[in-house]
Amino acid sequence: MTALIPAWEDGVLKSVEKLEVHKRGLRHKAVSVFVMCEGRLLIQRRAMEKYHTPGLWANTCCTHPHWGEEAATCAARRLTEEVGFTVPLEYRDQIEYRADVFGGLIEHEVVDVFIADLPERPVVDPNPSEVMDTAWLTLPELTKQIAARPERFTPWLRIYLDEHSEQIFGSQIMAAPAV
Repeated sequence: MTALIPAWEDGVLKSVEKLEVHKRGLRHKAVSVFVMCEGRLLIQRRAMEKYHTPGLWANTCCTHPHWGEEAATCAARRLTEEVGFTVPLEYRDQIEYRADVFGGLIEHEVVDVFIADLPERPVVDPNPSEVMDTAWLTLPELTKQIAARPERFTPWLRIYLDEHSEQIFGSQIMAAPAV
């Protein structure tokens, strides 16, 4: 089945095939989720089967909503599909970015960002067709790892941390435990 996602063509929101959206670099809707616990962010390493950025580290989960799907519904659905748990999510902000994701593909996303700050870690049960590994890192640890080896991380995670940390994490930036 061909995945259709909401994308803008000639200024009009339309339902467009996902791979076509990325080949043409069309501006499109997306969601990103950041799950925090005890000052640590759950990140995931994308499965090798992914059609772009396989094997790279990304935020907790991200995707494109189905046509007509609300962003909050999409975020909750994708959290379960990728990392195998459900938690209450808080809408944080909307961010737009454009990034080359290699292989002639471009992400030009209008992203609704959701965050959860949990009192205890959930049981993470990654879907192996989506996620090959997970880790919990403080934001300073993650920033340090990205600075040392940026090629190991998705372009959007680097953009989020470099340009939008305050929008996404707010007070969690200052509350993160020392490395």
